[in-house]
Amino acid sequence: MDIKYLPAEWAEQEFVAVIFPHSKTDWRSMLIEATKCFAEIVKQIAVRQRVVVILDDLLWWQCCAESYNLEKNDNITCVVLDKNTKPNTNDTWARDTLGITVFENGKPILLDFSFNGWGLKFPANLDNLITSKVFDKYKETLFENYNYRSCLNFILEGGSIESDGNGTILTTKKCLLSENRNYFSEAKIEQTFSEYFGTKRVLWLKNGSIAGDDTDSHIDTLARFCNENTIAYVKCENKNDEHFAELQAMESELKSFLTADGLPYSLVPLPMADKVIFDGVRLPATYANFLIINEAVLLPTYNSPKDKIAAETLQKVFPDRKIVQIDCLPLIKQRGSLHCVTMQFPKLDERHE
Repeated sequence: MDIKYLPAEWAEQEFVAVIFPHSKTDWRSMLIEATKCFAEIVKQIAVRQRVVVILDDLLWWQCCAESYNLEKNDNITCVVLDKNTKPNTNDTWARDTLGITVFENGKPILLDFSFNGWGLKFPANLDNLITSKVFDKYKETLFENYNYRSCLNFILEGGSIESDGNGTILTTKKCLLSENRNYFSEAKIEQTFSEYFGTKRVLWLKNGSIAGDDTDSHIDTLARFCNENTIAYVKCENKNDEHFAELQAMESELKSFLTADGLPYSLVPLPMADKVIFDGVRLPATYANFLIINEAVLLPTYNSPKDKIAAETLQKVFPDRKIVQIDCLPLIKQRGSLHCVTMQFPKLDERHE
């Protein structure tokens, strides 16, 4: 019998991948500011494990690496895309454009799903090719132990699903059932998850959204598995905040969910981030967009007193990992945050070798 599963983010990782910003992306008007944030993310990962930096502009990276003291770090591996007059990527949201790793009988498989710019909101023609392009160029080095599987008949972004590593996926109806993605029913999506991920059950959130979010309520902006029995989620306690009713309803749903063993989840409320306004628009600042790596949790912060509260809350959930705060105000100006610009790749599955 085939053993297939989607690892949880807290599983030991081989590396984390980041697509570095360049002047031909939406970062062009704030490139220095964005680059500083990306460089700090790369640095904090590289202190603890390998990080793969996907580059469209090698010269720009070399300048930045020297400026931020990254050029001599052996944990940083650069993946250089083909030199073209046109860019190789539309943007740099690695979570949603890079492949998702599953294990089948101990063998890692890179699943390359279709990406259509979050339901045809933004250009995605180049981003949709990035996984196959990187795999083809580095299949004998970086991905020597991987198989590749094209899944272009299904539109899926990595930020839209959370796995507990044991057959449960947490997701939102607003995203997975939205227009301009798959036009699938819940049952059809659950069947598809079972085929690709070995999923045994899907927990669907009907409620939950963050103002300014372009993703149609990605789960990684709202609620996250911290272990098989624990979910951290965004809680709004201000009755005058526009999110109050929606997030209260989401909290009620989370309280109704049961673990695979039939027990209520341990729910950990994260504070609703203080309002961040840019160009007159409220942006989707959220503490749920953290990244779990081997020895740490990287937490996006927004220059707010609530940053400390969020860090202290997560430290209790992850007592064996250091909580590393990274100022992500530059990222939120493009309506994403820390988890959105990263994608983890797990170590070879030793359980079924």
